[in-house]
Amino acid sequence: CNMERDHRRDFPLLMNTDVAYLDSAATAQRPRCVLDAEEKFYTTCNANPLRGLYPLSIAATEAYENAREAVRKFLNAASAKEIVFTRNTSESLNLVAYSYGLSNVKAGDEVVVSIMEHHSDLLPWQMVCRQTGAKLRFIECEPDGSVDLNKVEPLIGSRTKVVAMTQVSNVLGRENPIRQVAELAHRAGAVMVVDGAQSTPHMPVDVQALGADFLAFSGHKVYGPMGIGVLYGRKELLEKMPPFLTGGEMIESVTREGAVYAELPHKFEAGTVNAAGAAGLHAALDYMAQVGFGTMQRRELELTRRAMEGMKQIPYVHILGSDQPEDHHGIITFTVDGVHPHDIGQILAADGVNIRAGHHCAQPLLAYLGHPSTARASIAFYNTEGEIDRLLASVSTLRERMGYGK
Repeated sequence: CNMERDHRRDFPLLMNTDVAYLDSAATAQRPRCVLDAEEKFYTTCNANPLRGLYPLSIAATEAYENAREAVRKFLNAASAKEIVFTRNTSESLNLVAYSYGLSNVKAGDEVVVSIMEHHSDLLPWQMVCRQTGAKLRFIECEPDGSVDLNKVEPLIGSRTKVVAMTQVSNVLGRENPIRQVAELAHRAGAVMVVDGAQSTPHMPVDVQALGADFLAFSGHKVYGPMGIGVLYGRKELLEKMPPFLTGGEMIESVTREGAVYAELPHKFEAGTVNAAGAAGLHAALDYMAQVGFGTMQRRELELTRRAMEGMKQIPYVHILGSDQPEDHHGIITFTVDGVHPHDIGQILAADGVNIRAGHHCAQPLLAYLGHPSTARASIAFYNTEGEIDRLLASVSTLRERMGYGK
């Protein structure tokens, strides 16, 4: 990929459109090298991986397994066998809930989740508790999005089997103290499940240092393709878990009476895999390594600070969470007095500014904070000062355009 100072040139859509794209927390744009990697797979080694002894299939297998090793390094997992490819974060977390949760959680047990969870890390645990008779308990956050560990410790005890927490909130942008919460979970004999969908695009994630037993993320949020996701799981846990899906490729042998499942990680990857998506994800992770998290974080903080300082000067605008830009990791969720978030989104779209409006798949958090819905601008390192200024100019006129006058 082109590694010039203006990284925006690496992203074809951004160079071919006049909109300010500020919805990267939903899906990031893709650099040219990711598109090229997918095209290269389909034009040079398009065959089913793992299933053929001919050159095309062998090349496809190498591309697929090389991507797995790239993910292992990205997360600092101990073994590539701990990396399972899925479709997205949601599927990864469902895999953990259905396979580990239903096998290990029983009536009378407790599952602890944070109030900040995306529905993808809440609904699966609601299902587990509903089916097993376990109790779901919530870690609540402070108004600024921070977590008081003194309030967390009493929630995690001998009955706790699972603690699930997002590393970075998709509404508040706040990073949670995963390592400390994991220590509390492990002390109680529970496993720690981490939603890394919003952290992996913005910071180095080391699953061993965090103490994560499971961690999930999506390719499309780390500048990779849609349709490819990752589940990291500790090997000793994955080995004991039953398959989530059954069918082709995840078996060693099948008889009329039963089956012997394949070794890790293949027993969790039923059917024809998304090998081209894995190749694209590999290219995305390489691209991120070349740009560097230091460069990304500096740029995102500069733009977040510009946006927050500008919004604070606009009457009737309220930013959720911390008042410190460094706590937001590029996510600015806000309300405007008297203007529905959907109207905010539509008016900004008419001005060529793309943001997200709604409950952001985090309704319990918004209800806890007293907002049925909000607007969210999310920033990536490829955004520009001019795009932030377009956002601020549009937001500054919202109430006037809704008929409130100057």
